[in-house]
Amino acid sequence: MNKKNILSVKNLEKIYTTKESNTHALNNLNLDVKEGEIFGLLGPNGAGKTTFINILGGTVIKTSGTVNVWGFNLDKNPRQVRASIGIVPQEVNLDPFFSPKKLLELQAGLYGIPKKDRITDTILKLVSLDHKANSYARSLSGGMKRRLLVAKALVHQPPIVFLDEPTAGVDVELRKKLWENVKLLNNRGVTIILTTHYIEEAEKMCDRVGILNKGNLIALDTTKNLLEKIQTKKVKIKTDKNIEIVDNELSSLKLISKSENSINISYEKSKISMEQLIQLIKKKNAIIKDISTDDGDLEDVFLRLTKN
Repeated sequence: MNKKNILSVKNLEKIYTTKESNTHALNNLNLDVKEGEIFGLLGPNGAGKTTFINILGGTVIKTSGTVNVWGFNLDKNPRQVRASIGIVPQEVNLDPFFSPKKLLELQAGLYGIPKKDRITDTILKLVSLDHKANSYARSLSGGMKRRLLVAKALVHQPPIVFLDEPTAGVDVELRKKLWENVKLLNNRGVTIILTTHYIEEAEKMCDRVGILNKGNLIALDTTKNLLEKIQTKKVKIKTDKNIEIVDNELSSLKLISKSENSINISYEKSKISMEQLIQLIKKKNAIIKDISTDDGDLEDVFLRLTKN
């Protein structure tokens, strides 16, 4: 089934002008996000990810281009666009003297949601804060505060939720918890767009990934396809005795490191087959005891693309 585009961005530009210079924060950005997907916007700090989110949230004015969200045009229907998205910011900005329940009720009031239509308790349950509904926000742990920010973004039940670096500065345990929350939301039909510079996050979470660098979209594909583009394969081989291997003994072969009875090498998948590698070791009269391979990860794609 072909899912419709829930977000459409055409030729989006953002130029910051000062007396000295013009900075292109976003340079002719084109992308579509489909309904129901988890879309990752990857890039180093300063790549333009937050600028992009702020344009959609209405806190930054774009220089040119068109943006459509949930069928609404940003220029013609800015209010409907803002009502269609929930934004979870990077920094925790909560009033310490309000309880989660109070904060969500307040937020619902700001969106003009009538009392009878509010789903405060459902949202608190969804982010596992129902047991803290009436505690002061200042008494919540860091992880709870993060989840409360997610809850705040869900008050008006938007079809799209933006998470801006949701796990920056967060420990591994909490990161996993947040990922679970995001998956849960997505299973309920919410489209998720997350910006991140944690490659692992994008790899685990996202159906598709766009890579931004210096305001330019330098890649846009399914996570799977991007991973398949990696040509370099790394292999660790343990043998029954020490062997000598030199760079380019087979085309593209590189020795990374060696220790007793063990070598780490890399090669291009298109140039060498595993079979050829095994034959090479056999020629050296050694027996292979163990072999482990590493197919690389999004980090390899990322580094290669941002370098070029």
